[in-house]
Amino acid sequence: MSLTQQQIDTLKAAGTDATRVLEAAVKTFPGQVAVLSSFGAESALLLALVAEIDPALPVLFLETGMHFPETIAYRHELARTLGLLDVIDVRPAPRVLEDRDPEGQLWAFDPDACCKMRKVEPLDAATLPYPALITGRKRSQAATRKRMEIIEPDGEGRIKINPLAEWTAEQIDAEMTRRGLPRHPLTTKGYPSIGCAPCTRPVGENEDPRAGRWAGMAKVECGIHRPT
Repeated sequence: MSLTQQQIDTLKAAGTDATRVLEAAVKTFPGQVAVLSSFGAESALLLALVAEIDPALPVLFLETGMHFPETIAYRHELARTLGLLDVIDVRPAPRVLEDRDPEGQLWAFDPDACCKMRKVEPLDAATLPYPALITGRKRSQAATRKRMEIIEPDGEGRIKINPLAEWTAEQIDAEMTRRGLPRHPLTTKGYPSIGCAPCTRPVGENEDPRAGRWAGMAKVECGIHRPT
């Protein structure tokens, strides 16, 4: 499946309002759009909007086998609370783990290879049916995302749709509070950005929100999103 310029133009015409962008995505790409969600610190808002528009929209969650227990519990709680009907756990194949990371320690000496095996490759396979992917990324999250557009090409005839691209952390927090959305339990323990447990630490008061991801390593993204 590939996108047409007319589809892209229709999507861009929705403007910057997150709800309108999501509505346009669902209407323009019926059966061809999925949501990517980490069920992390700010994920609840996008998922709440999705649930209001189409609770049956596929939501892809990368179950790396390395998550904090709190993240797994939150994934189930949030799906149940919002009434999401099609949350799909995307996992690396057991044989791949056995062959390439039998001791579960690859993250310690080659984090790029670990992310590729546990995230990039499984997601590449899982998203083959979807030329349009919705993400919860924001420009405010990291320097690598400051120029991110609401609608951005992702190669191979695919686009990523970022309805919350222009939202600040303060706006996200205020809207989550207004809606009474459940919070990831680790956010109260100094984790504003939450990935796999071995590669995530709490951050200090004046640190970048993603400073706790791969701290001390020359790495800022897992590889499923290319900087724009």
